[in-house]
Amino acid sequence: MPDRTPTDDHPSHQRLYEYSPIVDRPPLRWPGGARVAFYVGLNVEHYRVDRPATSIFPDTAPLVPDPLNYGWRDYGPRIGFWRVLESLDRHGVRASVMLNSEAGQRYPALVEAGLERDWAWVAHGRNNSTFQAGMEREEERRYLAEVVHDIARVTSRRPRGWLGPALTETFHTPELLAEAGLDYVLDWTNDDQPYRLRVPGLLGVPYSVELNDINLFVGGRVSGPEFVRIVRDQLDRLVAESAHSGRVFPLALHPFVIGQAFRQRYLDEALALVAGHPDVWLTTSDEIAAHYAAGTAAARTGAAA
Repeated sequence: MPDRTPTDDHPSHQRLYEYSPIVDRPPLRWPGGARVAFYVGLNVEHYRVDRPATSIFPDTAPLVPDPLNYGWRDYGPRIGFWRVLESLDRHGVRASVMLNSEAGQRYPALVEAGLERDWAWVAHGRNNSTFQAGMEREEERRYLAEVVHDIARVTSRRPRGWLGPALTETFHTPELLAEAGLDYVLDWTNDDQPYRLRVPGLLGVPYSVELNDINLFVGGRVSGPEFVRIVRDQLDRLVAESAHSGRVFPLALHPFVIGQAFRQRYLDEALALVAGHPDVWLTTSDEIAAHYAAGTAAARTGAAA
């Protein structure tokens, strides 16, 4: 096997994970012989009214307050979430909730709905207006501990995974996540399979910034039918590539975007494609991480023996 290890070892990159071309890896197997592990990353978020954030109309985004964009985002927990819930239920899909701890406190009805359906809960920061970048190590340690504690309190389940607000981190974040007892992080969207980070006990699990309704509908201005086509194309390609080794298909959704009334039929069509496919494992990010960790641990034990 050729040595494809890069010669440079820049600490900002190579100290976290190794370069691993997918063609050189041992086969990855999913339960039941499935080829593709599919999960919905449902972002349940709270935005501060006194800070600019994700916007649909940039002209007013710098204003405080900004009723146009804040109200658009706030449509999610009030209306959009419940449409998405209908669609997920209709197709038997359990969500992996990217939960801001303040959203869990402010929107208990959303948490209750997820608990009734045995959803997974992924820690997603305090709110989507507070980023980790620039935090000092001890400040970040306290911040992470507070977020994990608050989510565990409102869901009665300690989160196993982490997604940073806007996928932001410091160079200390992965180590501090492992120290806090988390198993995986979704921030590094560089793969179609889980992989072990150089931080002991911590996995990188696939997430997506392209198969993400904000970037598709708001940034890319795609239509509903185009969204369905994109999901179909992604699924077809991953199934074809996974004949010998499984892949992960994450679909990142935000209720204030995909939960608009005129988009629900297209979410239903997309979920029907995936849920009806015989080679798909409908699962959660928690279950993907646990299955991969157990399988690679067994492989290591066997190799050592």
